[in-house]
Amino acid sequence: MATIQFIKGINENTIPDIKLTRSRDGSTGTATFRFSEPDILKSDMQEKGEITGMYLNDEEGSMVTKEVNAKFINGKPLAIESIYIIKSPKDWDRFMRFMERYANDNELSFTKAN
Repeated sequence: MATIQFIKGINENTIPDIKLTRSRDGSTGTATFRFSEPDILKSDMQEKGEITGMYLNDEEGSMVTKEVNAKFINGKPLAIESIYIIKSPKDWDRFMRFMERYANDNELSFTKAN
């Protein structure tokens, strides 16, 4: 099963909005994940530990980014934005395999923006 975690061992159940960009030659890109009111920001999660990154886990292993930022409104954390940098065609293929598994496990679909 494909999962996303902010603290190792604790799955995030909130489904993110994910935007992908890709370089013209297709070799690099970015994936921006936006989680609105994620589980990890709920008060009972604070005692579980600190956010150490975003972990994209599946049967092939784990991909990690440390670029994780909370968005605050009126002093309360309401969202998390995380950016995963895709550095090579091999990384792109690996990321897309994860996304296909994650989409299938969560009944999501892909829409292409113009």
